[in-house]
Amino acid sequence: MVKVLISDKMSPRAAEIFRERGVEVDEKPGMTPEELKACIGEYDGLAVRSATKATAEIIEAATNLKVIGRAGIGVDNVDIPAATAAGVCVMNTPFGNAITTAEHAIAMMFSLSRHIPAANASTQAGKWEKSKFMGVELYGKTLGVIGCGNIGSIVADRAVGLKMKVAAYDPFLSPERALELGVEKLELDDLFARADYISLHTPITDSTRNIINAKNIAKMKPGVRIINCARGGLVVEEDLKAALESGHVAGAALDVFVVEPAKENILFGMENVVTTPHLGASTDEAQVNVAIQVAEQMSDYLLVGSVTNALNMPSVTAEEAPKLKPYMELASQLGSFAGQVTESGIKSVRIEYEGAAASLNTKPLTSIIIQGLLAPLLDTINMVNAPLVAKERGIDVTESYNDRDDDYQTLIRLSITTEHQTRDIAGTLFGGDRPRIVNIKGINMEAEIGPHMLYVTNQDKPGFIGALGSVLGDAGVNIATFHLGRHKQEGEAIALIEIDSELSVETLENVCKLPHVAQVKPLKF
Repeated sequence: MVKVLISDKMSPRAAEIFRERGVEVDEKPGMTPEELKACIGEYDGLAVRSATKATAEIIEAATNLKVIGRAGIGVDNVDIPAATAAGVCVMNTPFGNAITTAEHAIAMMFSLSRHIPAANASTQAGKWEKSKFMGVELYGKTLGVIGCGNIGSIVADRAVGLKMKVAAYDPFLSPERALELGVEKLELDDLFARADYISLHTPITDSTRNIINAKNIAKMKPGVRIINCARGGLVVEEDLKAALESGHVAGAALDVFVVEPAKENILFGMENVVTTPHLGASTDEAQVNVAIQVAEQMSDYLLVGSVTNALNMPSVTAEEAPKLKPYMELASQLGSFAGQVTESGIKSVRIEYEGAAASLNTKPLTSIIIQGLLAPLLDTINMVNAPLVAKERGIDVTESYNDRDDDYQTLIRLSITTEHQTRDIAGTLFGGDRPRIVNIKGINMEAEIGPHMLYVTNQDKPGFIGALGSVLGDAGVNIATFHLGRHKQEGEAIALIEIDSELSVETLENVCKLPHVAQVKPLKF
């Protein structure tokens, strides 16, 4: 039974779902890093919110860990590069708190515009300072949304409903999607110049970190108001404070900070600043939603192999997983075969998906092929880290697709280019679910792969098959299947033989000594 640790306080529904799905679960919120490090090796999955820090040190200690699930959207507390290198899938729940966070951004915009927090405190203190809290209308104002994804698009929709003009900066926002949302797509500098309000809804990346800085603030309209319910690192807090003090920025509403928990901050105490303690996802509905989603996603991954909202590997839906399963087996066999027979440094890999295979979600298949290809060299390689490892080693991986109806209804062809040669291998599925190797180095054959195989290349000469059979028979090695192919008479030939047990070193040497043998490789699958 797979085992999951919930290390942060989470809705009870998460643990209930794990148990309903047959996953053993422990709930241990509030552990110290040392306590987590001591026990994490027992678990296949780790479910967190924002308190647990899944550092490289923790991940290194998690020897059985396969997946980290973040109940929420931000994964600043997970070392994704370390997880990827360790072959751990990292997933979040980007949709569970989207509405809640968007509504909080709108609420912050209202609070900032009408001085609601300060007016509330003043009124409850027995004052009646009506003239002090003169506000501004949202109607007719321009809202600039930076990041128009899940949350940003909801904010834009709500702002359109408030009769605001909405402009958006997002490199991935298509003109068609902008039209559908009723927003104007702008370049960043144009948005800065036109917006009365700016709301941030983008993750932290190299291009967005510190995006609200002195240089960009200078490009904004005097009197602009800034709302940040995304990530603290998007704003240079010192630059924002200076702009608030000068009056260039009329106000700011912040739910997130560079350092959290924010027990103190240079922006605290300023009259034109509204702050909340990272409440964007803090509604009853959102907490239940993300808990349900993370438990379902992690269970699906651990039990059936489907991948949803992963940040470091391709997604595979629950519907796709059964369809892809035989293809995954074929992909594993092709990659493993090529990796075991390749004896020099790999420069590039080309994967061709033909026929029915061309219409599949091929990203996981490509990852599995690369995993099999590199496995003879690296004992830590897996589906998650394979593409990263290939890139780090300078291996160029390309994919192509062709829906032509050839000799086979579905086909995966793998071409490996090394320092000395290019080797091709192709495979198909018989009956829709039985993998077969059908071509090696341009030589046609139909071979079923077993746990122990012997691959021999030789010159096609009379008597070779009998001599090979004699060597194996004299060693007590039973042949399960025997597959042959050749380019032409007396040309290069291939034998791919399934045997019932591994060959001894002596038997392998005797096969190599046979006349006309060019290469001998024992293979394990």
